[in-house]
Amino acid sequence: MAQSTAAKPDVGTPRLAEDTEQGRTTIASSVVQKVAGIAAREISGVHALGGGVSRAFGALRERIPGAGTADTAGVAVEVGERQAAVDLDIVVEYGASIVDLARAVRRNVIGSVERITGLEVIEVNIAVNDIHLPDEDEETGPTGSRVE
Repeated sequence: MAQSTAAKPDVGTPRLAEDTEQGRTTIASSVVQKVAGIAAREISGVHALGGGVSRAFGALRERIPGAGTADTAGVAVEVGERQAAVDLDIVVEYGASIVDLARAVRRNVIGSVERITGLEVIEVNIAVNDIHLPDEDEETGPTGSRVE
């Protein structure tokens, strides 16, 4: 079988991970978003992903049956034919070194996305939006009824 010299993939078909004689593999950007989100959460010291608004919508979405999970909250990706770029919004646990945490998150996200998808991750941008304090987990109001 003669091979055409114009064997370039269509420009309108991004997310190309592999193009062989046996077929083409494409990866949706939502897949890269989920992989990056899971990889970021695996690092100790990351309390949550997303800013205040996206976390609130994520918590609401988790309560709606069939709406899915908030795996992609705080994760934005740009996926090309062979490369991906990831932007993360994270909330850090108080006491964690942000510099070390960002380095660990970046390393884990790059490793996971490249291993699972085969795409080259060219950058992982991390925005630390908040610090989670240990006392924020406690309820602010009374736990029981005020009257008997």
